[in-house]
Amino acid sequence: MRHKKSAPNRSHRVSDQIQRDVAELIRDLKDPRIGMITINHVEVTPDYAHAKVFFSVLTGDSQACELALNEAAGFVRNGLFKRLQIHTVPTLHFHFDRTTERAAELSALITRAVKDKAKDADEVPADSKAPGEALPE
Repeated sequence: MRHKKSAPNRSHRVSDQIQRDVAELIRDLKDPRIGMITINHVEVTPDYAHAKVFFSVLTGDSQACELALNEAAGFVRNGLFKRLQIHTVPTLHFHFDRTTERAAELSALITRAVKDKAKDADEVPADSKAPGEALPE
């Protein structure tokens, strides 16, 4: 049996819709452990039974937030039942996405390396001479 070409596109559309809906539903949560978060990406299994929801934290503790979100996953899933028009609404699994942290760390490393290189270029050893300059006699 051949699969339809639209199947991968459908998976992406479902993931995108879940991402939008979960972001809206999380705003309604009253748990103080959940700070300001952003839903970065959603990966849905081919059978739509499970969805990994990747998020980043703007304010708050990432571990406490992840725990709170996974505790509230059933509530959020019930909200998805009302919004999604698919046969199986996936079980949600929240994961803290460290991509933003890694990007900031790499950016800081690059900035430091550029400053160090500029600093090294400014420090010319005393016994060296500039091009075209005669040595003192």
